[in-house]
Formats: sequence, C-alpha cells, structure tokens
Amino acid sequence: MRTAEVVRNTKETQIRVRLNLDGSGAAKLATGIPFIEHMLDQVARHGMLDLDIEAKGDLHIDAHHTVEDIGITLGQTFAKAIGDKAGIRRYGHAYVPLDEALSRVVIDLSGRPGLQFHVAWTRALIGEFDVDLVHEFFQGFVNHAQVTLHVDNLRGDNAHHQCETVFKAFARALRMAAEADPRAAGTVPSTKGSL
Repeated sequence: MRTAEVVRNTKETQIRVRLNLDGSGAAKLATGIPFIEHMLDQVARHGMLDLDIEAKGDLHIDAHHTVEDIGITLGQTFAKAIGDKAGIRRYGHAYVPLDEALSRVVIDLSGRPGLQFHVAWTRALIGEFDVDLVHEFFQGFVNHAQVTLHVDNLRGDNAHHQCETVFKAFARALRMAAEADPRAAGTVPSTKGSL
C-alpha cells in the first residue's frame, strides 16, 4: 500500500500527517483552522485518499505558519507515499465547477517543484480565513512533494466557491496523476528513467 506518515516539529508548529494514496476518501482533521479543514476534507474525498492531520501552531499570532506548514508536511508525506513513481500516470488535470465558479488544476509529478497560481480573489477573507494562505499552502506542498502545479481559477464571484473549486480540482488532478497506469507495466513514466 502507498502509505506514509511524517511528523514535522518547529518552534512555530507541530504537525503529523498520515496519508494513504489508495484510500476511500476518509479524513480525520484537527488543525484549529475550520476553513482549511473544510478544504482538506475536499482533498480527501475528491482525491480518494485517506488523510489524517493533526496540527498545533501559533494561532495566537495568525494562521500563516500552520497553513503553510501543513502544506509542507503534506508534500513530504505525499513524496514518501508515492515512492519511485513506477507505473503511475504522472500527469493529471481537472476542471471543477461550483455554481458560478470554475477552476482548472494541472499537475506533473515531475520531481521538479514549480507553482503557477492564478486566482483573482473576490475578497480577502472567507470568514476569518485569509485567502493569501491558499497560495502558501500550495507553495509548501509543491516544494516538498517535488511536483509542478498549475492552478487557474477561470471565473467566480464568491471567494468560498473559488477556493472550493481550486481544492477539489487539485484533489482530482492529484488522484489522476498518482493512479496506476495499466499500460505502464511498472515503468517510470519518463525518458530519463526516473522522476
């Protein structure tokens, strides 16, 4: 099974992530940030992965360190769980609508970190959640999962809808990229022979 666990402790945060890439969409989340838990639940459900995250951070300052470090630790856990990438599809993409909002996410499990993030938020806060932290989450994930990720919110009037379509599309693109390719016969999907 493609599972992993990573514990990351700093002076700002203490985070543990458990991940099963071949799960059923179950999520167990305790971060102290309800909105990011709502988004991570979308990742588990739409990515069909099991996700267990416990995070304690300096929320008395703000949510920045905690959200960023969850992204970092999830990226590390994903990299560990995906292993040598033999037999996977490597590339994934998804378009996800929610009412008036539509987002597209494309991912390459390339071994090279790169993020293109294009979301023109319609407001700065969703409840008490600072939307700038969405970029920080994905930057942390990309850097530590060693993937190339393109995130484009194509339209949307409601920031909650914009954000939810981004996370759902990310989940579905990640699921596609990490899936076994029945025609690959355990080979690494690269002319280099490694990713």
